[in-house]
Amino acid sequence: MKFVEPLSVEQRIENSLEVVRPFLRADGGDIRVRRLRDDGILEVQWVGTCLICPISIMTLRAGVERAVMKDVPEVKRVEAVAG
Repeated sequence: MKFVEPLSVEQRIENSLEVVRPFLRADGGDIRVRRLRDDGILEVQWVGTCLICPISIMTLRAGVERAVMKDVPEVKRVEAVAG
């Protein structure tokens, strides 16, 4: 039996974001992880058209935050920060 090392928090976050990225990229946008703070807040940065999208906050809460928090319980909230 081969031992499989568990995924790191960072890897699990990236895997979660890969689920929502195709939707962002379809409209010319994307998202990047800046850092996971000690208090469980994940800081992300919008890229491309997501920077100017009027509904990016809804996308953040309903799409990104929900997906990440489901897969990574260490994340308590997701916030967009400036570059």
